[in-house]
This record gives sequence, C-alpha cells and structure tokens, in this order.
Amino acid sequence: MDAGSYRHLFGPVRSRRLGRSLGLDLVPVKTCTFECPYCQLGGTTCKTLERREYVPTAAVIAEFTSWLQSDGLADCVTLAGSGEPTLHSRFGEILDAVERLTHIRRILLSNGSLFSLPEVRAAAVKANVVKGTLSAWDQESFARLHRPHPGLHFQSFFEGFKRLREEFRGEFWLEVFLIQGANDRDEQVARIAALAREIRPNRIHLNTAIRPPTERWVGAVPEERLLQLAAFFQPRAEVASMGSEETPPATTAHPAGALLKDRIEALIQRHPATASEVGSALGVALDEVEGAMRVLLAAGTVEIEQRGHSLYYTAAPAAGSSSP
Repeated sequence: MDAGSYRHLFGPVRSRRLGRSLGLDLVPVKTCTFECPYCQLGGTTCKTLERREYVPTAAVIAEFTSWLQSDGLADCVTLAGSGEPTLHSRFGEILDAVERLTHIRRILLSNGSLFSLPEVRAAAVKANVVKGTLSAWDQESFARLHRPHPGLHFQSFFEGFKRLREEFRGEFWLEVFLIQGANDRDEQVARIAALAREIRPNRIHLNTAIRPPTERWVGAVPEERLLQLAAFFQPRAEVASMGSEETPPATTAHPAGALLKDRIEALIQRHPATASEVGSALGVALDEVEGAMRVLLAAGTVEIEQRGHSLYYTAAPAAGSSSP
C-alpha cells in the first residue's frame, strides 16, 4: 500500500514527549465529546456520546500492517487524531492488534470524557500509556473550558479518571491545558492540582495554546508562568519549551513530489505544524517542505497562521463548510 493512500494513519509525527509517533485516527474530523475553544483542529462538527465503529477496524489494522512492512520506524503508536478515539467502539481490538504485530509502545491520547464507562476502561488498559486531560475543577469550569456534550458532567468525568487509575497497570499521564485569564490563576491551578493528587498520575504535563487555537481569544500562558505553576503539582508538572524546533532526521522513507504533498496534507489536517516540524516528522529537508507548501498554498488546500514568532500551516476548511 502506498503511504499516500493511507486514510487512517498519519505521520510519524515528531512529538516533544513521545518521540516519533505514528498516529492512528479512528474517527472522522472533528468527532468529539467536547468542543474546546483551544483545540488546534477547529470547531467540533459532531459532538456526540455515541460509541460505534466510525472507521472500519479491519482497514485500520490492514494499513498498520502495510506500514510495518514498508517503514515500521516509530517510538510509539498513538491513538489520536481527528477527535476523541474512545468513541470508536472497537479501539481495544486495535490496541490488541498493535501489540500482536509489534513491540512498539502503545499510547492512548484521550480527553478522558468516557473513562466513566466500564467498557472504555477495559479497552484503555490495553495501552502502555494512557494520557487524559484535566483542566477544570468543577461543573462551571468544565462547561466553560470544554463545552462538553450535555450528557457529560464533571463529577462523573472526574470519578472516571480515578477508576481507570485504579484498574490500569501502565503509565497514566495527565495533561493540564492552561489558558491565560481562564484557568491560570493560583487558586484555580491549586484546585486542579488537588484533584490531580487524587488521581495519582505518573506524570503531569502543563500545556498551553502554542499552536493556533479554534478561537482567537484563547491566549497562551507565558513559559515562565507555566514553570512557576508546575510547582503546584505532585509529581511536579513538566513544561515543554515553547520555542523548541527540531532538525529533520535522516530516514529511509523519503517522500517526494505528489507523495510529499499528500503526506503533508494528511499530517497538518490532524496536527497543525511549522515547516520545520513537518520536515522533522517526514524526514525531509526544510527547502523541500517549503517548496511543497507553496504549491499547497497556491492550491488553497493549506493556510498559514502566525503564532508568536512561528508560522503554522493548517488545513484549509473544505469548500462550503462552516463552523457550528
């Protein structure tokens, strides 16, 4: 199978914390239980709690098998992408298949909204690492920061985290996403940190709006402030450098021409990135990435947005589409 024809795989993407991460995308853009104003993928087009087989399980496994045969170089396989992966009713079977086919570490990146369901926890424990998001401390902040489906409530959401932590024997990570002026005051972070101590994660990551968010009012918390707030957490939270850029590594798979443009589009649709990040993820020299980007910009399939001192490439909205 040609790498450009993959529908459910993307990357590998160079992640600050996960290394070279191959993404498995299990739901259509943007199918989620939340509609977070800070999301880098844009507004939620399908806000739902319905769990079903959104994409064919067999097709995902077939693409992954093909990727193993043609490339197979990654530090981890990550269930993430266009929405909330635990909405896929058979994501546990996909984790089983990855374990059966390879020794590459299995990661589940989730917003944690469905951890209250026993069947979701039973599937999630098949990962080596589960990462969930805790950025609120009560129902009001939960509604404001995540705009969840009406059927979701903060207390059951929080209890789901604790139940999964009790049942899971792998590494459990928490991401705390902070927005300037929304949940970054000392007393607010202290309340989040108190809840995090009840969950007892192995690692805590502080994040903020480094990539272009859905809504322009969302402001990034300065790095020096994040470093101060890290001390509220036990274990002490980790803060990724906002200015880190990586040099593209040499790889055996070197996409070119139309294939390179296809792979760039597939990557930035799910993961807005700078030209340097695209080069790092795909193992392509910066001048080749920038040349391909110029073609995509001229075709109107890619847009560019300034964030701080960096230029991020994002997927252009489909013709006739509009945010809800």
